[in-house]
Amino acid sequence: MEKSIVQRLKQIVGDQNVETSSMSLHSYSYDATPGFRKTPDAVVAPANTEEVAEVVKICNEHNIPITSRGSGTNLSAGTTPLQGGVVLLFKHMNKILEIDEQNLTATVQPGVITQTLIEAVEEKGLLYPPDPSSMTVSTIGGNINENSGGLRGLKYGVTRDYVFGLKIVLPNGSIMETGGKLMKDVAGYDLTRLFVGSEGTLGVVTEAILKLVPLPAHKKTMLATYEDIDDAAKTVSAIIKARIIPATIEFLDQPTVEVVEAYNQVGLPTDAQAILLIEQDGPESVVTSDIEKMAGICKEFSAVTVNIAKDEEEANALTTARRSALSTIARLRPTTFLEDATVPRSQVAPMVKAINEIAIKYDVKICTFGHAGDGNLHPTVPTDVRNKEEFHRVEQAFAEIFEKAVELGGTITGEHGVGAMKAPYLKLKLGEAGIQAMKGIKQSFDPNDIMNPGKLFFEADQEEVSHR
Repeated sequence: MEKSIVQRLKQIVGDQNVETSSMSLHSYSYDATPGFRKTPDAVVAPANTEEVAEVVKICNEHNIPITSRGSGTNLSAGTTPLQGGVVLLFKHMNKILEIDEQNLTATVQPGVITQTLIEAVEEKGLLYPPDPSSMTVSTIGGNINENSGGLRGLKYGVTRDYVFGLKIVLPNGSIMETGGKLMKDVAGYDLTRLFVGSEGTLGVVTEAILKLVPLPAHKKTMLATYEDIDDAAKTVSAIIKARIIPATIEFLDQPTVEVVEAYNQVGLPTDAQAILLIEQDGPESVVTSDIEKMAGICKEFSAVTVNIAKDEEEANALTTARRSALSTIARLRPTTFLEDATVPRSQVAPMVKAINEIAIKYDVKICTFGHAGDGNLHPTVPTDVRNKEEFHRVEQAFAEIFEKAVELGGTITGEHGVGAMKAPYLKLKLGEAGIQAMKGIKQSFDPNDIMNPGKLFFEADQEEVSHR
């Protein structure tokens, strides 16, 4: 990048907010996705929407790529600057601007940590439901760009269901606002929903109006163990068929349970082939009734044990153990690959069995856990990216997992996004016509292809930018 451009960027955001040192650039050359790395030319930290707009205008003028970045927890190489350019960092745009108790909304900047927002609204007796496992470090901007889900997704939905409006800087530097504090709005195309999950490829989100709901009065958690994965999967379907929608139904297979228990020591039975962690919230009478009914269904479908947490401390310990699955598996080997193939609930058992068979076929260890209630599974492989032969087998295994998920009526990603990692597999889900339709949308918004280039759409030379 020319020094004159760097100087113009400094004039906009201040000298201290433009980083070009080797150390800083290296720090933002990768995200939480193993195997992808590319050094940006500059890291720019604007303070407001207007500064973002001015930075974007300069980048568009000179065809400089822009990668918006929150905390870098992305698991599909979505925030890796694969073509260099500018990384936009939102460390200064991290404020909760308003919590509106009359309209049940929160207006926030993109750099707000998800957990910070959740805690702030809970103090007022409200709930922001999306709760990705990375919520203690992930940002709302990142959640919006990836349409993040979480453990509460079955009952409450995902990030898209809680975004009422957005302030967006478009690739030409103009500022657009969508939606508002409205329960109904059909004025034109639904641009809000288009941008949620667009992975930063259409514009830069600088502000969001989020929907809140009343905080449930009560919550109960229980744990059911199984000797047969089929029985666990049938239990999930039976609970939904009984017209009970729990806040959470989480699944952990035996390899995952073993690793999680070794680290957390909360009493998980490591010999169980499958575990269901089930949580319900709401009015006390409803929660008590639902938990009792679900316990009965678990027993009906051959659960070996069914234990209801005796207090909030025990319940929180179980939930924390589940949220730690990725970090505990990551302790096994230098590199950890976590994916999120998603299938219909009725296909959870066949998908898990297929994953186990694929693990044997390619001689890799796969721990599978995830959100059984919505069919979102996380097959996770501890490996070492430096071992080229083993890493190739891991890639082959995941390619087959994606193919199987689509074959079972599912998709290649439920909440982690496509990014660069899964771009080669997007056609499996969308077909050529779907890819071309998406490219048309991208071209209309971003004709110079400066917004997070190299993501979603796979190009033959794309592997050259990753250091695998």
